[in-house]
Amino acid sequence: MKIKSKIWIETDEGIVISEGRIQLLKLIASTGSLNKAAKEMNISYQKAWKLVDASNKASKEPLIATQIGGNKGGGTVLTPYGKLLIESFEEINSACWKFLDMQLEKHSL
Repeated sequence: MKIKSKIWIETDEGIVISEGRIQLLKLIASTGSLNKAAKEMNISYQKAWKLVDASNKASKEPLIATQIGGNKGGGTVLTPYGKLLIESFEEINSACWKFLDMQLEKHSL
């Protein structure tokens, strides 16, 4: 048996981060582009932008920053806070799964 669960972090303003948003942020970090990240997730640019924008608004600090123009064109990067949020969420999520597995084992279900 295995316990199934999903966690997310939210404020009164809405969801800050969830597993899907973590995936989107990681793809933004690896591709340098919200558009490319959206394509890799098979979602529209508009949906990806709405997710990131909602997270930015619910968070105490922005998670991404856009860069305009330059020789290589614009792009999107994670802020230091965005990187910290990913690391923190993954640590919390991992601890949650370990706890749930231990509880299942403890109760011999």
